[in-house]
Amino acid sequence: MTVVDVGLGNVGSVVAALRRVGAEPIPSRLPDDVEAAGALVLPGVGAFGQGMARLHEAGLVEPIRRHVLERGRPLLGICLGMQLLAGRGEEHGHHEGLGIVPGAVVRLPERPGLRVPSIGWCDADSRAPALVPARPFYFVHSFHMVADDPADVVATFDHGGPVTAAVARGSALGVQFHPEKSHDAGLDLLAAWVARSAA
Repeated sequence: MTVVDVGLGNVGSVVAALRRVGAEPIPSRLPDDVEAAGALVLPGVGAFGQGMARLHEAGLVEPIRRHVLERGRPLLGICLGMQLLAGRGEEHGHHEGLGIVPGAVVRLPERPGLRVPSIGWCDADSRAPALVPARPFYFVHSFHMVADDPADVVATFDHGGPVTAAVARGSALGVQFHPEKSHDAGLDLLAAWVARSAA
């Protein structure tokens, strides 16, 4: 299992959490490691454009796309890593994403009594409990994904209305929250994903 490490934060925490659930993750930014990975984790903290720029600089955009779209191998995107799965992002301009989950990443709506960024624990309203359990998870974000196909959205949370908490398409699963910071709920999600990835 390869954890993509292009300096976008929280990689160490993600690696530690994966080890706690019995996985053997290897952080790497080398295209050959991504090409050879049986399963891939794409974590990240930061802005959409910066994230895509780092992936391009490392030569990882096409290897990540092939991993999912051609080989059908498991991928888990976390926070910014989930957002980068989208086709496009609107944070600090317009940017092309990985295009694995068609949709756009846009700013969370400003609503009375709700702050942006959204920081803290929120209950996931799950449409696919086998992928994302209906439990509280820890979120930190100002942008969210709006999927072109509502069927790709497997969990939401309430931000004055439903907002995407997780998406799944093909072999890719993306979660807006941080499982590595979500205590038992996050570890359970990671353990289930690792088990499915090894099957």
